[in-house]
Formats: sequence, C-alpha cells, structure tokens
Amino acid sequence: MARSREPFVSLLLYYAFKWSVVNPMLRIYFRGRVYGTENVPKNGPLVVVSNHASDFDPPILSCCVRRPVAYMAKEELFRIPVFSKAIELYGAYPVKRGSADRSAIRAAVKYLEDGWAAGVFLQGTRTPDGRITEPKLGAALIAAKTNAPLLPVSLWGTQNIQSSAIPRSVPVTVRIGQAIPPPSSTDKAELLAVTQQCANAIASLHDLGR
Repeated sequence: MARSREPFVSLLLYYAFKWSVVNPMLRIYFRGRVYGTENVPKNGPLVVVSNHASDFDPPILSCCVRRPVAYMAKEELFRIPVFSKAIELYGAYPVKRGSADRSAIRAAVKYLEDGWAAGVFLQGTRTPDGRITEPKLGAALIAAKTNAPLLPVSLWGTQNIQSSAIPRSVPVTVRIGQAIPPPSSTDKAELLAVTQQCANAIASLHDLGR
C-alpha cells in the first residue's frame, strides 16, 4: 500500500473495529456468505461500487473487500462532535446529498492517491429492496479521474436488518464481481455507459440471491 492517510491511528482503528466487531457479526449473527474475494485487486487505486439498503452496508462491504475502504457519508453526521471524529478515522468524508459535491469528489481522489479504495453506493442512497433504479455518475467520474477500475459488489439481504430497533439476525450474502475498466475520459456519454455497466453487473450478482 502507498502512503496512508493518518496512517497508523486510522488503520489501527479500522482493523480493530473490523476484526473485533464487524467480521464476527457478519459471519455469525448474519450467517454471512461471501463470494468472489479473489476478484479484489490487492493494491492500486480501486473504486468499489455497490447497491445500498442498510446503514450496516459500509462496514459489511469493507470487511468483505479486505482492503481499507473510504466512504462518502452525509454531511449531517459530521456535525456530531465525537461521532464525526470517529467516522473520520474510519475513512468517512462528508458529501452534500442531492448535489454534485466537488469537495467530496476531491476527497475520494485523495484517498485513492493515498492507497485506500473508495467506496461508492451507486444510487447514492438506500433503496427498500436493495435494487439500483437510478445509478449516479459519481463513481465513474472518480474512476476516470484516477484511472481506477470499478469493482461491482452486490449486498443481498441487508434491507431486512433494520426492520426493528435491534438489528435482526437475517442471512446476508455478498457477491464480488469482476473489475470493470475505468472510463477513458470524463465525457458524459462514456460515464453513463460505464455507470450502466456497473449497475447491470450488480443486478446480475444480486439476482443470484443467497
């Protein structure tokens, strides 16, 4: 891995949280199944793109990809004093929902330059069934700017986790697809084409179910 952002503290907390909380919860509580880990590039810039149905998706996805992944998080979370510092250390950075936030794009590019992978939920928000109906261009734009491949990942079953106050012990399946080459330019037509390719790949993985 190249030079890391806030290297020791950030990565130490990242891995401590992963192995003490996220991995046991995924494997035991959610009876998690993970397929396709061999498709994850071990180094170099990488944009991880996924569907999104639960607040549990970011840590689950990061755990399965087996690389530190930085995520965009809604800017409101960074107004909570202690919590904002904690999620910053785990690689989160703010984004204004519903707008083209240039600072968030720059932050994602910076993380990629520092050796992290950048995680982007393709629709930008949660959907009730985990399906992607309106994919956004942000992931393809980041990939074009950094020449990073896009890694499609399907999260199956996470929409059922938060139907009650306590997370439900429901089966969760994560499928990692083949990396997709980045767009060769930031031309909108090309960004659209690559974005749709990612959405189709995630949908095909999701259709495999459990």
